[in-house]
Amino acid sequence: MSATLLLVVFFLSPGRAPAQENYEIQVYSYDTVAPHHTMVELHSNFTAQGSKGTQGGVAPTNHAWHETIEITRGFAPWFETGLYIFTSARAGDGWDWVGSHIRPRFRAPDSWHWPVGVSISNEIGYQRRKFSPDTWTWEIRPIVDKQVGRWYWSLNPTLDRSFHGESVAKGFEFSPNFKFSYDATKKIAAGVEYYGAMGPVTGFDPLAEQQHQIFPTLDLKLAPQWEINIGVGDGFTRSTDRLIVKWIIGYRFNF
Repeated sequence: MSATLLLVVFFLSPGRAPAQENYEIQVYSYDTVAPHHTMVELHSNFTAQGSKGTQGGVAPTNHAWHETIEITRGFAPWFETGLYIFTSARAGDGWDWVGSHIRPRFRAPDSWHWPVGVSISNEIGYQRRKFSPDTWTWEIRPIVDKQVGRWYWSLNPTLDRSFHGESVAKGFEFSPNFKFSYDATKKIAAGVEYYGAMGPVTGFDPLAEQQHQIFPTLDLKLAPQWEINIGVGDGFTRSTDRLIVKWIIGYRFNF
């Protein structure tokens, strides 16, 4: 990776994805699930090149499979709630339950006629100490997006907060995510997703201690009820897992 590209990444979107922690790697769009409908998603991530030893009591990520089930229910045109169940599997360690989160989300109603889509989610939950130095966390995720012809972008300037664990004293940490894509056809969109975290908002971590990941991605729009996202990501600092393969398969049910 060239130094020029690394600098571009740094100045455009500094950070990492600590709240996701390679379990649910996704840049959110502003839209919510329709009322009386349910979205079920399977997030599958394989870390081909990650940490190889226990670090601070946290299990290594190298060659780990992370499977996350996300179930989201729409309650109003502007409100949904999602539930996450995180799991991890690794040779010699077996298959483990990692934790669970709940995520209510509100969005600006279409009747407001804003020039961009806007929503905000609050994700709160628990993850076992074996898999995270922080066991109880809160994520505030503002979401702004826009479709312009074939082009699409979404910005998630996320704030993370630990309530129990090593990062409690750090307060809120800044973890921006960004997506940019182009509809190559009616069925396929090619894009780039960025995930990062700079550290505490009161004073960012040194660059080497931050995390930066970029995923070239494909979104397959096979039918309105389906959601399919595929990507291969690379990390750019020593604190980031270097190579991750991820895919998301989701289906909207009319109940």
